[in-house]
Amino acid sequence: MTNHARLRNKVAIITGAGAGIGAATSLLFCAEGAAVAMVDADREALERTAQAIRAQVPDARILARHADVRDAALAQQVVSECVLQWDRLDVLVNNAAMRNYSAAAEASAEEWQAIVAVNLVGMSNYCAAALPSIRESGAGSIVNVSSCYAVTGRRGMALYDATKAAQLAFTRSLAFEEAPHAVRVNAICPGSTLTDFHLERALTAGKSAEQLRTERKDTSLIGRWANPIEIARPILWMASDEASFITGTTLLVDGGLHIM
Repeated sequence: MTNHARLRNKVAIITGAGAGIGAATSLLFCAEGAAVAMVDADREALERTAQAIRAQVPDARILARHADVRDAALAQQVVSECVLQWDRLDVLVNNAAMRNYSAAAEASAEEWQAIVAVNLVGMSNYCAAALPSIRESGAGSIVNVSSCYAVTGRRGMALYDATKAAQLAFTRSLAFEEAPHAVRVNAICPGSTLTDFHLERALTAGKSAEQLRTERKDTSLIGRWANPIEIARPILWMASDEASFITGTTLLVDGGLHIM
């Protein structure tokens, strides 16, 4: 993988790094010179991804940490290990997420509490743990991975989409609060992205990968799924110094879905 070193000397934490967008972002960050603390609640997926990155980027600097983002103490521990090993922290990518497929009128209080605990409280846990160190970098960046459905509507995903919309409000507020500390805070809103999660879900439903690939032709102007690396690249840019005058921004990376 080509190394352009756009994150040379940077240290990053990426949650939900075991697969999909988080795995692609971890690989890209390592290839671009960053040291990366990869966090995921799925230990096996995390270890597979870390091994794959080391194979593709032999000089990759990785900490792979099994942790549930709902655990605030583990968030503090990940940050402490990161700073202990690399003496700094520059970037946080909040990518870990939980899904729910209940209709709004049928969802239980427990379902709401579960998804809020991951998608909002989990994100907040890592921001709170990381910010003291990120502020010290003098040019820190937080990128929150939301969803294009935070700004559009659909059936059957009210809980997920509501928490993703809340992430955008959180991003704007945090951008205001952290500007005096030279920390930029932005959000990326992916569209339909062909991740391992979707592939496994399709196989469980008896669909082939090829069938799945034909199902999202009407959910973007481009007429296809995104590859996870197509989402990782804008995350890289937002995290890098190339986006040094951008904060409080929501970037839609959805193939034009939001204008359809």
